[in-house]
Amino acid sequence: MLGRVTLDGLRWLGEAQLLLQQALGLIARGRIRRSETVQEMAVLGFDSVPIVLLTMLAVGMVLALNTARQIVGRGLTPYAGGLVAISVAREAGPVLAAVVVAARVGSAIAAELGSMKITEQVDAMRALAVSPVEYLVVPRLVAGVVMLPVLVVLADVAGGAGAYMIGITQGIPPQEFIRSVQQFLTLPDLFGGLAKSAVFGFIIAMVACHVGLRTGGGAEGVGRSTTSAVVISIVLIYLSDYPLTWVILAFTGFTL
Repeated sequence: MLGRVTLDGLRWLGEAQLLLQQALGLIARGRIRRSETVQEMAVLGFDSVPIVLLTMLAVGMVLALNTARQIVGRGLTPYAGGLVAISVAREAGPVLAAVVVAARVGSAIAAELGSMKITEQVDAMRALAVSPVEYLVVPRLVAGVVMLPVLVVLADVAGGAGAYMIGITQGIPPQEFIRSVQQFLTLPDLFGGLAKSAVFGFIIAMVACHVGLRTGGGAEGVGRSTTSAVVISIVLIYLSDYPLTWVILAFTGFTL
């Protein structure tokens, strides 16, 4: 049992590496289908805006409530806005936006490609000398890398707005909250979060495409692929978060 699981895992990684090499090779040669890429950018980015904004608005409110309860009355209110803003920009915004996109878009990609694989549309593309990697994978990879940072910018704004609304109701003066954000939130904080989100977008698109193209077993197999794509994407997002954070902090000169 353990040996079979190990072999399946190694086979999965090998196939993922081959798919990645093909996709990166096509991107390096400029073989990016613009119309499909723009369409995927709309699906991954624009259609995900409402749920990302709602999620981060709630997260910002919760962070501000917990922070205010701890510092109001201790003379630390000048630090409230900065603490929340840094938390959102560095960690909460990129990670939670990626998790939301993995659940919403990653599952959809895996289901769509899995259905195409089951109905032999992928094989038909190969028979017509159309590369499935160029047509199906590359546009989704590019869309993931480009659009997730855009979503994170909106997520940071929504998180900050939620924190501001709750902060001022908990006794933090509005001007003091804004001044704290301006004082402590830096460009490396923002760009570090955006860099992480680009990697997360790549992970989501790559995993979803790979799992979808490996689908077998009819409609039941599509369901399994959808679940696997979401679970694997979220696990990889969390596992990659620490090394990415370490690299970004080291690169920006913060003490580790």
